[in-house]
Amino acid sequence: RPTEMLSSRELEVLTLVADKVKTQDIADRLSISIRTVRTHIQHLMYKLHVHKRAEAVKEGKRLELI
Repeated sequence: RPTEMLSSRELEVLTLVADKVKTQDIADRLSISIRTVRTHIQHLMYKLHVHKRAEAVKEGKRLELI
C-alpha cells in the first residue's frame, strides 16, 4: 500500500513541506536537527522517485499520502 511506502516521520516531514514550512522550522517543530530533516526529505524523494520537493508534494498528493 502507498501509505506503507514512507515512514511515519517521512510522512510528517512531507506534510510540512507541502504546507511550505521551511527546513529550519520543520527541525524546530519536530525537535530534530536540520540535517535529519534533510535526510528524511532525501529518503522520501528517493522512495517517491522524484528529484525536487515540489515533485514530492505533487506525488504525495497523487498517491493520497497527504
